Amino acid sequence: MMSTPLRESIHLVTGRLAEASVREIAHQLSQAHGFAYSIDVLPITVAALMTPKWLMRHIQVPPDTTRILLPGYLQPHLEEIRKQFTIPVDCGPKDVRDLPTLFGSKRHRSDDYGEFNIEIIAEINYAPRLTMSQLEQEARRLVRDGADRIDLGCEPGFRWSEVSEAVKRLIDLGILISIDSFDPWEVAAATAAGASLVLSVNSQNKHLAKDWGAEVVVVPDTPADYERSMVETAQTLSDSQVNFRLDPILEPIGCGFSESLGRYLATRRMFPEAPIMMGIGNLTELTDSDSAAINTVLLGFCEEQQITSVLTTQVIPWAQSSVRECDLARRLVAYAVRHRVPPKHLEEKLVMLRDPNGNHPSADSLAAMASQIKDNNYRIAIDGQEIHVMAADVHLRGVDPFEIMDALMQLPQSKNVDVSHAFYLGFELAKALTALTLNKRYEQDEALRWGVHTRPERHHRLARSRPDRNLSNRSLSDRDRSNDR
Repeated sequence: MMSTPLRESIHLVTGRLAEASVREIAHQLSQAHGFAYSIDVLPITVAALMTPKWLMRHIQVPPDTTRILLPGYLQPHLEEIRKQFTIPVDCGPKDVRDLPTLFGSKRHRSDDYGEFNIEIIAEINYAPRLTMSQLEQEARRLVRDGADRIDLGCEPGFRWSEVSEAVKRLIDLGILISIDSFDPWEVAAATAAGASLVLSVNSQNKHLAKDWGAEVVVVPDTPADYERSMVETAQTLSDSQVNFRLDPILEPIGCGFSESLGRYLATRRMFPEAPIMMGIGNLTELTDSDSAAINTVLLGFCEEQQITSVLTTQVIPWAQSSVRECDLARRLVAYAVRHRVPPKHLEEKLVMLRDPNGNHPSADSLAAMASQIKDNNYRIAIDGQEIHVMAADVHLRGVDPFEIMDALMQLPQSKNVDVSHAFYLGFELAKALTALTLNKRYEQDEALRWGVHTRPERHHRLARSRPDRNLSNRSLSDRDRSNDR
């Protein structure tokens, strides 16, 4: 007779304040994943203060348990704790809202994550307008952000007499240089000084390319005749043994965007092995939209079509981190294509305006937590609809930080809120409102997450002016989080 496999039964351990949140999330997960569970609420305010010895004195594991899940703060002691049990023991996340990641909502990344195939060429627009010092500074910054090559964008109608010096100085810094000009004199001077790529060549200047000793980018004379003119130019260069990459020209939305994508597909079919470049700045700079998602989608297209170089600019305000975005995106899309998986739950730094995980505690769980608080330190949280401020016998909620502060200052518990403490509470309430507005995660005393733009915050403390003061400028210590398990 075949035995029926036992249903997994997970024993979750937490502290008093997080009990309501743990129960709510555990119930949701058990429904979604089909496991049984039990919850051990130990006699401690927050799980972050547990020690292995204290844990072993208080934990009570039901006999049918198949797995124990401890708070994340016990991770450093996990091996020591595992020796005390005969069933698997693991640590969950420090924040209960991240508990779903243990059940498949976060994708595993293999060790090869970070490898990439696409070269980033970052253009410095109107390079002749910069001093040599400014040029060096900008080039260094772009390389630091992820650029593999710096493109010196020249100014039509103005001959850059110092182009040779500029190229030499940047090459001396170990930077690969391309020159973006249709002025034969500028191109000749730049390539003689060491520029190794020329943007661009068509039927008008293709006869000069053999004298430059550099790789060139072939573009059509006009988008309408791209197939004829680009093929003819490429053939001429091939006959002259000039290395080239093809660029059928990406056009802005409303000016032939979809047709231009089709040209890249057709070019890859016509030239299965040829290097191709895409000037993605034509879309990011000319579309009223934050650039990160546009860059990611375009680099995904490039990765699938083996378009191995992109030219980007970051002039317009909404695209001024394009190089960093492209550096992250090229790694993400390379991994997705190589492993044939969607590019999801792999690169949190590209999620900026929103959050990778916008889970919030429910209003009911926050009310339950508020009822457990016995001290006068203020906890601030959001439930996705309102901001909550909680302390002993205090539970205020609303969407206007000014109204919340006005209500708080009417309470007798607020008598110890001095100027510095009020500033802290106002700062945290403003962060909470921002998180509420954008459905971002809010964690008191932690920076809001803005992907690649996140600025870590220091945890500030006020010196206590009186020994008996029971309010500090922070409502919780580094280890005392309202959502800690």
